[in-house]
Amino acid sequence: METSDNANAHAASPTPAADAAEEFTGIAAQDWAAASADPQYRAAVVDLLGALAYGELAAFERLAEDAKLAPTLADKAELAKMASAEFHHFEQLRNRLTAIETEPTKAMEPFAAALDEFHRQTAPSDWLEGLVKAYVGDSIASDFYREVAVRLDSDSRQLVLAVLDDTGHGNFAVEKVRAAIEADPRVGGRLALWARRLMGEALSQAQRVVAERDALSTMLVGGVADGFDLAAVGEMFTRITKAHTKRMAALGLAA
Repeated sequence: METSDNANAHAASPTPAADAAEEFTGIAAQDWAAASADPQYRAAVVDLLGALAYGELAAFERLAEDAKLAPTLADKAELAKMASAEFHHFEQLRNRLTAIETEPTKAMEPFAAALDEFHRQTAPSDWLEGLVKAYVGDSIASDFYREVAVRLDSDSRQLVLAVLDDTGHGNFAVEKVRAAIEADPRVGGRLALWARRLMGEALSQAQRVVAERDALSTMLVGGVADGFDLAAVGEMFTRITKAHTKRMAALGLAA
C-alpha cells in the first residue's frame, strides 16, 4: 500500500527504487524464462511471491476486521473497498505462482507464522491505531518490496509493482488521523508512540524472515539478482527509514 502522488498534498513519495526511469542490467534486464534457469534465483522469487501473497491475504483480513471499528457507514464502506483491492492483489500473486508451477499455499506457508505473529503483537486497540498500522506498517513492507523489485526479472518486477498499487488507504488514513489530532492534540502523542513501535516490529520481522530463507537472503546480499551487496542493503534500509519519517510527518506525528 502506497500513497498516490496526486491525491493528497501530505502524502509521502515512493522510495528512489520505484523510479520508472531506472536502467536495468543483469538479471533485471532478463525475462522470467531466461532468469529462472538459475534454480537459486527461481527459489528466491518463489519465496518473494509467497511472502507477498500471504501479506496481501493478511491485509485483506485485517482491513475487513478494521471495518468493524469504523465510526461511520461511509468509513466502513471505504475500508471494505480497500479490502477487496487487497484480495485482488492476492489473486494475482496466487495465479502467478500457479503459472510458474508452484503450489501457492506451499509458497506462502514459510511466512505465515512470522506475519501472524507481527499482527498479533501489533493488534490495534481502536480505529485510529488501525489506520496508522495500515499506513505505516503496510508502507514499510511496500518500500521493501519496491527496493527488491528493481533487481528482479522484468516479468516478476512488473507483477510485484502492480500488486503494490495504491488501494487508497494511505490518503484515507492521513485525512482521518490528521482530523483526529486537530480535534484532540493529545491523540498525537499516543499515535506517535504506536507508529514507532510498528516501525521496530516491522523491521525486526522482515529481518527474521529473510534470515531464515537462504535463497531470499542470498538475493539481497548479492549472490543472486546482481546488484545488492551489504552496503547497498544498509542504504536500502536508510531509504526505508527516511520514507517512514516522511509518512509520520504526513500524519502530523513526530518520527
